[in-house]
Parts: sequence; structure tokens; C-alpha cells
Amino acid sequence: MSNSIRVNFLYSAILTVSNYFFPFITYPYVSRVLGVEKIGICNFVDGIIHYFILFSMLGIVSVGIREIAKNRNDTQKINRAFSTLFLLNTISTTIVLAILISCIFFIPKFYIYKELMLIGVLKLISNYLLIEWLYKGLENFKLITQRTIIIKIVYVISIFVFVQNESDFIVYYLLTVLMITFNAIYNLLYARKLISFSFVEVNMKYYIKPFFTIGIYMLLTSMYVSFNVAYLGFVANEIEVGYYTTATKIYTIIISLFTAFTGVMLPRMSALLEEGRMQDFRKMILKSYNAFFCFAFPVILLSVTFAPQIIEIIAGKGYEGAITPMRIVMPLMLVIGIEQILVVQILMPLQKDKAIFVCSFVGAIIGVIMNMCLVNIYKSVGSSLVWVSSELVVLCVCQYYVYKYVRIGFPLNVILKNILCAIPIILIIYFLYNFWDVSQYCKLLIMIVVVPIYFILVQVYIVKNDLVVSLVNKSRFLHDLLFTK
Repeated sequence: MSNSIRVNFLYSAILTVSNYFFPFITYPYVSRVLGVEKIGICNFVDGIIHYFILFSMLGIVSVGIREIAKNRNDTQKINRAFSTLFLLNTISTTIVLAILISCIFFIPKFYIYKELMLIGVLKLISNYLLIEWLYKGLENFKLITQRTIIIKIVYVISIFVFVQNESDFIVYYLLTVLMITFNAIYNLLYARKLISFSFVEVNMKYYIKPFFTIGIYMLLTSMYVSFNVAYLGFVANEIEVGYYTTATKIYTIIISLFTAFTGVMLPRMSALLEEGRMQDFRKMILKSYNAFFCFAFPVILLSVTFAPQIIEIIAGKGYEGAITPMRIVMPLMLVIGIEQILVVQILMPLQKDKAIFVCSFVGAIIGVIMNMCLVNIYKSVGSSLVWVSSELVVLCVCQYYVYKYVRIGFPLNVILKNILCAIPIILIIYFLYNFWDVSQYCKLLIMIVVVPIYFILVQVYIVKNDLVVSLVNKSRFLHDLLFTK
């Protein structure tokens, strides 16, 4: 990775992970204070609001990043693109906002939680005003990262001060939403220094198709991701929602690291294609795979093995129902990581929006059918199985299109090599976990140290991962520079 990509990745990683990490700091406290039912209620309402946000935002984030990045050397074009996209997003948000408010007062399940749902209205408006797609398109990750960290530190302090007992679940949700609101206010105020909004030369016709095409892709994708939470809340209960959302907590934090990387790579990959540098484009894809595989395998191995201990650490007693869903969901990291490379780094920069739509459509069909078949019976475990099955199908369809357009095949050899190399450490963990007579938490701490070291050695000496070899060599150089006389 070039220096600029490394710097952008660092800031983007901090930004993306902070969206999950700071709430995660508070989660062990909140889950114990509020209990599984109140956590489930908050997550059920948030799942519904998230769905309306998807309709409001549609493809604005991906299209915005792509168009701003493509024109970042031309201020006039950036102003025109931003003005058009922001106006388009204003229209979609206004329509969705009116529908959401109507649903709150006419759908009984929504009206029961009307206080939380009305706070969700604020969240929808705040997401619309956040405009982080502008900053990501300009690759201005430093600014929004620094601002986000400050606001989220205030959020963490506020949670511990204002959330004191089970009845404070509304306060908890309000504080979570206000964190987004303050970010949005700052982004809007600072944006005036970067762009000029104008209705002159607005050309919505050019953006409407990708805005809706990618937006429909996001909506269809939600049919086997966020829809699971909403559907589970309707057909089961809030406790099952609490199990499922707790089970996916670790997963969302870890995969957010790689999401940060793909977010950085999207404008860069778009720029490479615009300049006709196809060879560099392929090299970047290979580096992305290397970056992903070096941490995915150890994380999956540790989280599946020590799921009971991890669930108890992050949520406490009463969340045992989250253990099996977590063990089902965590291997999904491998599937979605590869899928993100195929969609965000290849198909989106290639502007193959139709292919993206087909991928999501197939996944949505599988997701809806399996939700109806499994969730009524298996509840949170069923939701986990639906997610895994749908993503596997989407991965296969995405890979088909990627090979069709750019002849980049599935990295099967690298995956098999990593799996074979993992067998010795899997056997060691199995015997230590079952037969070593010490605390399971002690075993977890030891394995958190041993497993990453093992996989680093594997990546350097067996897999020969260029990215890891490069990082190890640089760390040796730094060590020699600092400690050798």
C-alpha cells in the first residue's frame, strides 16, 4: 500500500471501528443494567429505523464516494456532483420521513414503542445530514476521524452517567442517536469550507439510475442482514432479538476493520480505472486479499472456540442463548470479507451496477424464503443460519460476475493453504480447551497471544504473504534503528 492509502486506511479504520468500538465499551455495562429484554427492544426499534434509513439513503454513499473521487481535481464538478446528489437525497429522505411518521401512529407494534421510534426519526434525519460520503470521496479521513473520536468519548461518559437502571433504556437509545446528530451538525458546518451548494447546472438524470440501482442493492442486501432483526422481533420476541444482536456484536466490530479498508480502496480503485491502470488495479485486489486473510482466520478460530466466555464478558449472565448464534455467524467473516472485495473494490469501481443488483436480488430471495422457513422455528439461531446461507449464495454470484468482467478468479488456493496451516493450532486449542485444568478465561487470554503469533509465522514462512512479510521486515528495521547502537 502507498503511504497515502496507509494513512487513509488508518484514519478510516479508526473512524469505522469507533462506530462499533465505543458502543462496545459501554455494552458490558448497558447489557447488565438494562437486561436482555430492554436491549432487545432497543435493537428491534433500531433495526426498523435502519430499514427506513436504507430507503432514505439508497445509493447515496457509494455513488457519492465514487463521483466525488472521480472529480476530486475539479472543484466545479465536485460542487455540481455534491449539489445534485444532496438534492436527490433530500427528496428521498422527505418521502421516507413522512412514511415513517405515519407508520409510527398506524402500526400497533411501532406505536407500542413510539418514544423510541420518534427518537429514531431524529436518527434518520441525522444520517441524511451526515454527508460522510463527501469526505470519503475527497479522501479527507483525518478530519472526520478526529471529530468522531471526541464526540464518542463524550458519548461513553454520558452512558455511564445517565443510564443507571432498567427504565433508562429510552435515555440509552437517545444518547446513541445524539452521537450521530452532533457528527452531522459538525460535518454540515465544515462542508461549507469545501464545497458550494448551488441549484445551477443540477443534473439529476445522470445520477438517478445509479442512485436507485445501488440503493436497491443495499435494500435487497438488508433482506438477509438487518431485516433479520426486524423479522425476528415480529415473529419471536425482544429477548431473541437481544440474543441475536449480542451474538453479532463481536462480528460487526471485527468486520468493520476490513470495511474501513474497502471504504478507503473504493475511491482509489475508481481513480485507477479512470486512469486506465488495469495492472495496478489487479495488484490492489491481491493486496486486499492478503490484508484480509492475515487476520480473518485467527479471529474466527478464537471467537468460535471461546464463544461462551466472550458472550459472558461482553453481556454477562442471562445471554447464554447468544452462544450458538455467535458460533454460526463468526465464520461468516470469511465470506463477507471476500464479498466486500468483489463488490466494493471491483464491481462498484467498474460501475457494474446491474451485476450488483442481480447479486443482491438473489440473496434477498434466499433470505426472505429462509426467514419464513427457519426463524419461526429456530428463532435467533434460525436468523443466524439465514444470514450465512444468503451470503454464501451472494458470494458465488458476485464471483461469477467478477470473473466474467475482469477474469479475477476465486482465491481458493490461498484459502486452502491457510486452512491447512491452521490445523495444528486447531488441534492444540481443542486439547487445551477440553483437557487443560485451568480457567477458561485464562486459556482465552493465553490463546489471544499465542494464536496471532502462530498465524503471523505462518503468513511469513509458509503462505509467504507479501503484506505481512513487508510489515515484519519494517518492524525489524525499526527495532534495529531504535535499539542497535
